[in-house]
Amino acid sequence: MNRPIRPPLAAAAALLAALAAMPAAGQEDVPPVVYPSGMGILRSAAGQEALPLSFPPSGPAFAVEPIARHLGLDLRVGPLHESHTLFIDQQTIIFGPDTPLVVITGDGEKRMLTLSRAPLKTIEGLKVPLDFLDRTIGDALGYDFRWDGASKVLTVARQERRALTGSLLRVHQGRVTTVQITFSEKPRYRVERKPGVLDVRLVGDRLTLERSDDAGEDPLVEAIEASPERLRIVLAEGAAAAEPRLLDAPPRLIVEVFRGTGAAVTAAPVSPPPADSAADGTLRTIVIDPGHGGEETGAVSADGVAEKDLTLWFARALRRRLQERLPVRVLLTRERDVDQPLDSRTAFANQNKADLFISLHLNSWFGSGAKGAETYFLSRQASDERAAEAAAAENRAGGGDSAELDLQLILWDLAQSYHLAESQRFASIVQEELNDSLGLRNRGVKQAPFRVLLGANMPAVVVELGFLSNREEAAKLQDPAYRAELVEALVRAVVRFKMQLEARDELARETSP
Repeated sequence: MNRPIRPPLAAAAALLAALAAMPAAGQEDVPPVVYPSGMGILRSAAGQEALPLSFPPSGPAFAVEPIARHLGLDLRVGPLHESHTLFIDQQTIIFGPDTPLVVITGDGEKRMLTLSRAPLKTIEGLKVPLDFLDRTIGDALGYDFRWDGASKVLTVARQERRALTGSLLRVHQGRVTTVQITFSEKPRYRVERKPGVLDVRLVGDRLTLERSDDAGEDPLVEAIEASPERLRIVLAEGAAAAEPRLLDAPPRLIVEVFRGTGAAVTAAPVSPPPADSAADGTLRTIVIDPGHGGEETGAVSADGVAEKDLTLWFARALRRRLQERLPVRVLLTRERDVDQPLDSRTAFANQNKADLFISLHLNSWFGSGAKGAETYFLSRQASDERAAEAAAAENRAGGGDSAELDLQLILWDLAQSYHLAESQRFASIVQEELNDSLGLRNRGVKQAPFRVLLGANMPAVVVELGFLSNREEAAKLQDPAYRAELVEALVRAVVRFKMQLEARDELARETSP
């Protein structure tokens, strides 16, 4: 039955409440940043009209209300002009000023996008970056948005319908089923979820499968139904599908299906760690990963401080203090402001036979109320919805340049399961030190499928040191004394973890026959 689908009332209310919690204009004595502005032209097959523009350093921003009106879309603006909600087909898109995060709900699914920059609140209304238009309206309706800076014209056109060819491969190994769809060109698609079903719907493309290796019984996937516009994966009872991943060279979409009962998913047995690793109670090599870098800035505070710069500062300071306190070798996954694919970070740690991997990040969330530290270790199932959203945001930040895995290596991603107990132990120690020493709000130790932790052959954690979206906490993170305290808390956590490993190993030697 064709009818508009809206998210459940309670879920929508919670999302809108999160956006409404953002400070309204005039509530703080911080003047808004004013960028150069002007008028451009919005052009489509339906005609053209004036379009208000702003020009921040990161690129043009476009008034979203005239674009929605021109395309006949349902855009609703909150009473304080903070929360904005777009209704497109079966999707609800929620966004607002001062945060690059966008929440998209539909068919029982909720996912998040991280934009290149936060939308701007101006006297002409909210203005959004070009990637917002591409990744929301464009993906949902099959539009291309083309910007000509010289003439100041934004052209909206239906995407050219392409005829793609491809092949389908399904493999069940261990307790994971991997479905791979290989395409002749990079596909345009969106994912829709329903109970027991995952649909990959092509947007502006049609697919002809030239080969399908989909034979044999599968305990996790009941059927795969293919049509030119859609690929449907019908899940067995109790099975769950991970978020599809689009890989390059050749373009291929990977969907992993596993038991959705919350039990740990294990793949084929993985090799034990080298004899000189933390498994023998020693810490010889520690790899610190400064999150983000290069074009991927990560979170950005209201006054323009980028996560990528803070994480690099913390990583360098932590390396210096660890080498002063412990007889260890400390390496960084990046030494300067460069792009660093997510998969290459743990690959670097594995190549250097690291005994501990620490990925440093800063948080961001709707509004300014969220604060405190969080520490994560790897799990295929997130411990809560917030943890799932945090991992999804970080995973998407890796972009399309990340080192790709062949189908066989995808199953090896679960190698970290060998080290989960030690990862959880170290995460707990880190959280205790951050909470007790600095009086931070205890946001707890959490589990989530962070891609940067996948495949690490050593204990590995992600540490979120604070919220750049919180003005008070963002100010603290720029204070040298507070930064030094955070670094010392992390050093104490590493020292405690090393002592526990050594004590455990000593006890094992004393009790062995």
